[in-house]
Formats: sequence, C-alpha cells, structure tokens
Amino acid sequence: MKMRKIGRSELLVSEICLGTMTWGSQNTESEGHAQIDRAKEVGINFIDTAEVYPVNPMRKETAGKTEDIIGSYLAARGGREDWVIASKIAGQGEINEEGILASNFEARLDASLKRLNTDYLDLYQLHWPNRGSYCFRQNWNYDPMKQPSKAEIEDNMRGVLEVMSALQKKGKVREFGTSNESAWGMAQWLRLADEMGAPRMQSIQNEYSLMYRLYDTDLAELAVHEDITLLAYSPLAAGLLTDKYKGGSVVPKGSRMDINGNLGGRVTERAWPAVAAYVELAKKHGIDPTTMSVAWTLTRPFDTMPIIGATSLEQLEKSLDARDVALSEELIKDLDTVNKAHPLPF
Repeated sequence: MKMRKIGRSELLVSEICLGTMTWGSQNTESEGHAQIDRAKEVGINFIDTAEVYPVNPMRKETAGKTEDIIGSYLAARGGREDWVIASKIAGQGEINEEGILASNFEARLDASLKRLNTDYLDLYQLHWPNRGSYCFRQNWNYDPMKQPSKAEIEDNMRGVLEVMSALQKKGKVREFGTSNESAWGMAQWLRLADEMGAPRMQSIQNEYSLMYRLYDTDLAELAVHEDITLLAYSPLAAGLLTDKYKGGSVVPKGSRMDINGNLGGRVTERAWPAVAAYVELAKKHGIDPTTMSVAWTLTRPFDTMPIIGATSLEQLEKSLDARDVALSEELIKDLDTVNKAHPLPF
C-alpha cells in the first residue's frame, strides 16, 4: 500500500481510505470490525467516519452508531496510534440543528471523541457548509442568491477558525478539512486561515467518480495550487459501477438501492447507459469494474485518495485490489471517451 501525506500536513496515510458509513445500519458491529481487520492486513491505516453515520438511511436516533463501532474496535484491539482517524461535524440539519458554529464546535467534537474511544482526532472535517452546497444532486437547482451575506459567512468562518486553533493547541485535533465544499468556500477558508494564523484546511471530501466529475475544473485547479488533497467519496457511484444492479433489473436484498430506491438521485435514465459503457470497457480490458473504478481515481492529475466502502468483505476485496493495479494508457483514454459520451449522468 502506497503512503502519502494529506495536504501540507504531516499526516501520513495509505492512499486508500476505509469508509464506514454503513456500519450500524447495513453492517453489524462484528462486520465493521472484520473490515477494519482486513484493511489493516493490506496496509490501510486511514479510516473515515462522521457524527451522522450510519446512513441508508440517516436518522437522528442512529447517528453516532458508526463511531461507536470504531470505538469498540479500539477498546477491544488497542493500537490507536496505528490509525489515522477522520470524522466530521454535521452541517445544519436534523443531526446538528444549529449547524457548524464556534459555540458548539468543541462540544460536538467531544461527543465524537467519546464514541470513538480516543482523546484526539487526526482529521476533523466540516461535513457540509451552513450556507448550503451544490453536492447531493443539488447542483441542478443551485442558487447561491439564497445564501447569507458574505459578511455573515465570513464571521462564522472566523469564529470556527478561532476554535480550531484552540483545539489544535489542546491536542484534540491534529488537522482539519472540509467536505461537500465549493471552490469559493475553500478559497475563503484558506484566505482567512492565512490572515488569522489559524489551521488551514488540508483536505476536501467531495463526491468523485467516473460518473461524477464536477471536481475536475475549478476545484482541481485550487487543489493543485493550494496543495489540497481530495478525499473522494462514492468512487463506485453508490455501487452503480460494480454492475450489481444490471441496468436496474436486479436489486439485491439489503443493498443500498433496495433501501433508498434511487441511490440519492443517482438512478436516472442516463445513468444506466453510462454504467453499461464503463462495464463493457472493464470487460474489454480484462479488469473488474469495481477495481477499475477505484484504480482510476488514483490516476488523476491532482492529489486524490479514494474512500472505499462495502457491506461485505467480498465487495471490499474488489476495491482493495486497486492498490496493485496500474491502468493502461489505452484504458484511461477509453474511459475519457466514455465520459464525453455520458457526461454527468446524474
């Protein structure tokens, strides 16, 4: 497993991160522990979670259960120092009704630390901005005119950055990052941190896959010049790229599509032809479509680390196989051709 640093930080992590968002809903505690064990066996030291997890569905009464499962693993196995653990504070919504504020930031962190059975987080991320986001399929009707004023947004950011500084000095958090953020938002966090001498955002966790490439332009440019690492979630497009749904004709019992139907808006008329084209390419080049999709994220011309998740060890293994795969130039060109034929299918 190759190791890289996140952003400009000293956090040395495996270039593949273990995702956890189904633990506590689609996965039991023992299944979560087994996935951690297997990830560790192949050299993964990086694990990502959030205070809102598990999802599928996300519910207030189950929020925090995933962190509990990771915490029980650490209590049983020990070895906290072997792991780089990332979690997230929720933006405004059912789980965190107030949103991300200077006044509640430390308390929400402390609740995560207690569940995780640790005294510190290596990376603490803002799950989505208070002002709203174009992620989660909201790009189709995105309206920044409805956001608070720039002055209000900046005041909130300054307050949060002051708390971030204090938490870093206390040793509760090593580094910070964003999630579901825009290029403008990321630029403001970096600018204000520089002005205030506060911790900079080292990473951005946004959706990124063969089927969802909004990151490829403005955010990629910002990331290259500002040394930001993309932690790419849903590199398999919520399971579409595994081909397990067979164009929508097969919906395995207990799968994400069985539970929430349209995979968070990813199931569209244009999605199935795109999936078919990518799967056909995988067959042509003699590679599993899951492995191909994860390996592709590691070929990008900007710093990218995929977050992989699965509901079984068998599924996890296909993503883990990407660590040893080098995609040919011919295959990468073919993938770009399919992207142009099926752009942003959901």
